[in-house]
Amino acid sequence: MRRVTLFVNGTSSNGKVVAVYGSMEDLLSVASSKLGIRASSVYNGNGGLIDDITLIRDDDVLYISDGDSFEDPQDDVGGPENCQTHTDWLTLNVGGRCFTTTRSTLVSKEPESMLAHMFREKDVWGNKQDSQGAFLIDRSPDYFEPILNYLRHGQLIINEGINPLGVLEEARFFGIEQLAEQLETLIKASQPPEDHSPLTRKEFIRFLLATTTKSELRCQGLNFTGADLSRLDLRYINFKMANLRGTNLTHANLSGANLERADLSMASLDGANLQGVKMLCTNAEGASLRGCNFEDPAGIKANLEGANLKGVDMEGSQMTGINLRVATLKNAKLKNCNLRGATLAGTDLENCDLSGCDLQEANLRGSNVKGAIFEEMLTPLHMSQSVR
Repeated sequence: MRRVTLFVNGTSSNGKVVAVYGSMEDLLSVASSKLGIRASSVYNGNGGLIDDITLIRDDDVLYISDGDSFEDPQDDVGGPENCQTHTDWLTLNVGGRCFTTTRSTLVSKEPESMLAHMFREKDVWGNKQDSQGAFLIDRSPDYFEPILNYLRHGQLIINEGINPLGVLEEARFFGIEQLAEQLETLIKASQPPEDHSPLTRKEFIRFLLATTTKSELRCQGLNFTGADLSRLDLRYINFKMANLRGTNLTHANLSGANLERADLSMASLDGANLQGVKMLCTNAEGASLRGCNFEDPAGIKANLEGANLKGVDMEGSQMTGINLRVATLKNAKLKNCNLRGATLAGTDLENCDLSGCDLQEANLRGSNVKGAIFEEMLTPLHMSQSVR
């Protein structure tokens, strides 16, 4: 390992002793960090440009340039006014609060930051000063303090009560990219994971009580898996695309509710009021709907078009005028249901138990009744109903 002393081109003070290893790019990177400049060229004491690291000997004195040609260090006056020193002390007035630090702290750690450009050379940016000579910076002192400490020792430390988001904004403002990346990781890690747990009965009742009866209650896409919502007044609530799998909705009032594309598989809706309900393309496979009322005295018909009702138990339900067009009712139990005037066109009724049903004026055109049971019908099927 070789050891050399580095100076900024044209100066002979405030040198840095460093170890030489690797390539010229490695040496220039170390020089940039130590001297607070963007190092691009290396000269020996005689002004010779060094482009091969093997030419550097132990205890050499080297002069680092940021692109300028070699300047003889003997021309350096050394006075405090002319010296490009990086260890002199200065005071920053940040939002009315003063911070004292060295120039090297501001320029060495992040040489491409705004602070480094502001204070690398004296008076280049024309920084304004207060009556005490402190440089004025119109930013938040609370958020600036962690940034200054980071530039001092390279560690991100945020005191209690300081919002990391504020520090992140300051880091971005001053162009301190490495610190900004650390802050983004910290903020992301501190955020609680997304809660996808299903709503409970207690939470939903609190939700209902906080909403006026005239307000539209939107529960679209919410998760109610396995929740007990039995006997609740759920009229006209929007449950579109909600997850109601395995939910207990027995004797609930769901009249006028929107259950389009909701998942009601394995749910229990026995005795529920489903007058005028919208269940377009709903998945209710394996659900129990025994004794439900779909019949609305006002004439609003329940719409279950395209719903998946495979294996559903709807025994004894009132479904006058219901729309079950192209729905799947394979292996379903519809025993003793009132389906008078129902639309069952294109419906899959394979192996469906329709014994004891009232199908008067029901539309069965194009429906699949393979293996369906039509025993003890209240009214005989008419050929015009066109079953196949």
